[in-house]
Amino acid sequence: MKALRIASVLALAVATTFAGTAGAQQIKLMTGPQGGAWYPLGGAIQGIIEKNVPGASVQVLPGAGISNVVGVQTGKAEMGFGNSVSSVDGVNGVEPFKSKQDNVCQVATLYFQYFHAVALADSGVTHMGQTKGKALTTQQRGNTGEQMTRDALRVYGLDYTALTRVNHGNYTDSVSQLKDGHAQIFTLITTVPASSVMDLASARDIRVLEFPNDKFQALQKINRGYDKRIIKAGSYPKQDKDIQTIGTWTHLVASCKLPEQTVYNITKALATNIENLGNVVAAVKGLTVKDMAADVGVPYHPGARKFYQEAKAL
Repeated sequence: MKALRIASVLALAVATTFAGTAGAQQIKLMTGPQGGAWYPLGGAIQGIIEKNVPGASVQVLPGAGISNVVGVQTGKAEMGFGNSVSSVDGVNGVEPFKSKQDNVCQVATLYFQYFHAVALADSGVTHMGQTKGKALTTQQRGNTGEQMTRDALRVYGLDYTALTRVNHGNYTDSVSQLKDGHAQIFTLITTVPASSVMDLASARDIRVLEFPNDKFQALQKINRGYDKRIIKAGSYPKQDKDIQTIGTWTHLVASCKLPEQTVYNITKALATNIENLGNVVAAVKGLTVKDMAADVGVPYHPGARKFYQEAKAL
């Protein structure tokens, strides 16, 4: 009889536990490598969601823009950060993606990353169309910045074969190559001012290359994820005028299969706690709900769309 009572108590405890967790939402969030801005930003989003979305718990995972999109598509994660140009390539099934990533939906646009095309001042290069016969250094293939470099050359009718050499590596290696004269052009995506560009400018005179409106429009035909911004005069040593460049948005995506109400609650929680995100990544400071709702070329998750429509941001 005693054994029966114990079994009954255990059964009730298990049933109660399952009843309490049945509505819980476990979310894996793919961010960036430790040491970068995306990883701590993911931690801040984790805190906001767990505090403001009942029943939701978040596990922050390392990642990268392209692999995060694939991770959400395949169910490795429910959410992840992306770069809008790469994400649009994924949605459309363009290289480096092998197929259309049709389970990836837009949740929130967070901040802008500027494409920097930096040339040594003594190279004679004033725009990407003059890079023919020069040596260029950029990121590894498959990296968003490397993809943007190929697109930037493409709108000038060029590709890597027009260059004498193309080096793929990290920012530190690229800076060293320009300092030593082994390359004349350096391309990357980052915020302004970029520490690597400042490092280069401390040793060599540089020129930040401009992208005029016609080239921006050509890039948007390639990929709707492109946008344009101004690198203001004085951002870098001896930069005496504003420079128009292209760039991409860091944004948050989710599996289209996540429940509409869950994503609605997450979007609302982020919108009402923007200041917390800005305290982690300075580029997020000043973000508005209208900015979060910006169309970057990735289909909105129904839950996010519902919130933005209610907030009159769409």
